[in-house]
Amino acid sequence: MQDPEKTYINFVVPPGHTANQRLDLYIRQFVQNATRNKVQEGIKAGYVKVNGNIEKASYKMQPGDVIDIVLPKPPPPQAQPEPMTLDIVYEDNDILVVNKPPEIVVHPGAGNYTGTLVNGLLHYSGNLSELNDPMVRPGIVHRLDKNTSGLLVVARNNNAHAFLAGQFARHDLERSYWAVVWGQPEAEGTFTGNIGRSRSNRQVMAVVPEPDGKHAVTHYKVLEYFDYLSLVEVRLETGRTHQIRVHFAHNGFPVFGDPTYGGNAVRYGPNTGARKAMYENLFEVLGRQCLHAKTLGFVHPSSGEMISFTSELPGDFRNVLNKLRVMASV
Repeated sequence: MQDPEKTYINFVVPPGHTANQRLDLYIRQFVQNATRNKVQEGIKAGYVKVNGNIEKASYKMQPGDVIDIVLPKPPPPQAQPEPMTLDIVYEDNDILVVNKPPEIVVHPGAGNYTGTLVNGLLHYSGNLSELNDPMVRPGIVHRLDKNTSGLLVVARNNNAHAFLAGQFARHDLERSYWAVVWGQPEAEGTFTGNIGRSRSNRQVMAVVPEPDGKHAVTHYKVLEYFDYLSLVEVRLETGRTHQIRVHFAHNGFPVFGDPTYGGNAVRYGPNTGARKAMYENLFEVLGRQCLHAKTLGFVHPSSGEMISFTSELPGDFRNVLNKLRVMASV
């Protein structure tokens, strides 16, 4: 069984290959950006085998030789400070509370090593906690999806991080989200269902049968009904990946504009003419799921007092509400 943390390369030296070429020179072409010294070090460390045997870098290649290369994947580059405009709602020696805009990834990862919130926080604060992968996620206690806007708390030291992480693990804090969803659910309700990787598409999450996945509970209250859509306030009893988006989509009410879980198409009502064109324009202007982390409350790690924060809806979210209100009044 292959180790996902390693890269495996296997090939056979083809017939007609000029014999007696050195092993190190031959395999450089198969290892991206590898210098000769690095290749020689890898051969010496046993990362390369010829016909099942460890050979020297000077081994003379022969047609039909079977080459196996096993390389450890390099760690992601350490997050670097970058100038960034940040909406800091609150700060002290222990924490930062940030109002994250949409389109910003929280921390570096595959394909997003720069331009993340962490890069901006490192430039702004310098010192952040080191409990959660300090190379790429310093200070990050919890996350929001790239295209979800709103509040999150960042730890400036390890004691604060551990204290806050305990509250998130126990779900012993106050968090509410606002979302526009397709359809008109009951005035209040609760969605339950384990959440795990979709069996048909491992890139997305889904409600899965027990004992698979993780237990998830989502409470909601409708704040306003529109024609075929609703504005809801959502409170999480658990904190699973994509929980709000998955639970609402599973129950027939995908978040408006959500391209991953079916919210970026007309789900209810007529799908023709000017109405369809209006929604398509809204999807394009919004460019994301209409979901905002509006309130965040927790016990402060030093004072022991409960503190709470509320953020305004971003402009793209308000624009959607204004258009839906106009449509409902016609």
